[in-house]
Amino acid sequence: MKVIPTTAIIGLDALGVGVEADMGFGKPAFYVVGLPDAAVQEARERVRSALKSIGNAIGRPRVTVNLAPADLRKGGSGYDLPIAIALMSRNNDLLEPKDNWPVLVGELALNGDLRPVHGALSSAMYAVEHESKAIILPDENAKEAALVHGVTVYPAKTLRDVVDHLRGEKLIEAHETIEFEGVLEDAMALDFASVRGQEQTKRALEIAAAGGHNVLLTGPPGSGKTMLARAFPGIMPRLTRDEALEVTRIHSVAGVLPRDGICKLRPFRTPHHTASGAALVGGGTIPKPGEISLAHRGVLFLDEFPEFSRQVLENLRQPLEDGMVSVSRAQGTVTYPARFTLIAAMNPCPCGYFGDPERACSCAPQQVIRYAKRVSGPLMDRIDLKVSVPRVPTEHLMQISSGESSKIIRARVQAARDRQVSRQGTTGVTTNAELSSEQVRKSFKQSDEAKKLMRQATDKFHLSARSYFRVLRVAITIADLASSESIEANHVAESLQYRQQDSSEGY
Repeated sequence: MKVIPTTAIIGLDALGVGVEADMGFGKPAFYVVGLPDAAVQEARERVRSALKSIGNAIGRPRVTVNLAPADLRKGGSGYDLPIAIALMSRNNDLLEPKDNWPVLVGELALNGDLRPVHGALSSAMYAVEHESKAIILPDENAKEAALVHGVTVYPAKTLRDVVDHLRGEKLIEAHETIEFEGVLEDAMALDFASVRGQEQTKRALEIAAAGGHNVLLTGPPGSGKTMLARAFPGIMPRLTRDEALEVTRIHSVAGVLPRDGICKLRPFRTPHHTASGAALVGGGTIPKPGEISLAHRGVLFLDEFPEFSRQVLENLRQPLEDGMVSVSRAQGTVTYPARFTLIAAMNPCPCGYFGDPERACSCAPQQVIRYAKRVSGPLMDRIDLKVSVPRVPTEHLMQISSGESSKIIRARVQAARDRQVSRQGTTGVTTNAELSSEQVRKSFKQSDEAKKLMRQATDKFHLSARSYFRVLRVAITIADLASSESIEANHVAESLQYRQQDSSEGY
């Protein structure tokens, strides 16, 4: 009995699955065993109709299809193609490949057309380790699979194409390997030059882009918080090949890849404040990545920050610290990467005008306090840069001249990011925000004045150990932007000013 190789997507990884079929006498039936979900069970009718469309009707025998290993849960529609090929090979309608069966994945339409599936990039990565080092999959999944080096990708449009290829009658032309360097693009975002005023906020966002730090923007309605956040991707460095591969893999598993099958830009995710915890961190009966994983290596923008459920926001605490999230279900636990830059925006009070010099606040003092406390202290402690975004004066709005463009700022950000990657070598750390406390100690030397200022600030503002090292990480990024070989007192001073509005530290 021939075993057709395919894959099961668990988390971001593809695990090997063997599909074998048996047809015998008895009461007509079509069984699929091996812990299949509803989508896999429904493959019976799709496969039967697709085989009939190419003149290989199986009639009404007693059919048993086994998906091994039997204790691994199978989900999705990608098993249609390997099940169809397993049934045909059982009737000896196909030739045994000389170099072992290629990995097969794909959903079948009733007329035999192949439809795209989720997780094709992970399946291609599995195929590299398989003996055949080849994969046959739907044509629409070919580009993402072709990003993997060392695997031969055969894109097929119909079941007939696959059958002719396996019979040796008409071979499918292999897809060329795609190099990321030729497809990555610059972010098409708002230009910082179009934002009038807000120079301090622009400076904070430049530091955040250079070091991967989290930012909180607080200001009245209409002060430009959302506009600045949407312009932020334009100053971030271009994706590297490894980062683009990670991002594409996550979006492939989640089924939200762009039409061309490749993520060329850093993600920018903006979930609504009514989003659930599962939508934010991931979940489901068969877990899928959530918004924080879809924002991996990009930006997670949470507008109206205090309007999110407190319970939902608390889910961010562990990912912000560890850069990953674990989703546990009865069937097991999966881990997704979640190394993103958080940009949160909020009003200072429910009416939005607390502290505004031109418009009076209508909120009672207790309302202002309760509003601020919707975001917990431990979560605020994980935000490196806290910036007030005041109302822009009318004379600034009417200025004809503009500020620095995103292109100029991005050049400084890229130079600072290159310094960080070069300094950390092969550790895998790409931003200062990812540095451990030990790496912070070893990465940069501090001047005596900087050490003295840090000691004074720690004692005066009662900085926690986490806050202490976060201040130093931001100071390192400021030093990188200044091309300095050591942390100076002015770098520490600027870093400390961004810890404002933090009641837990006495600011």
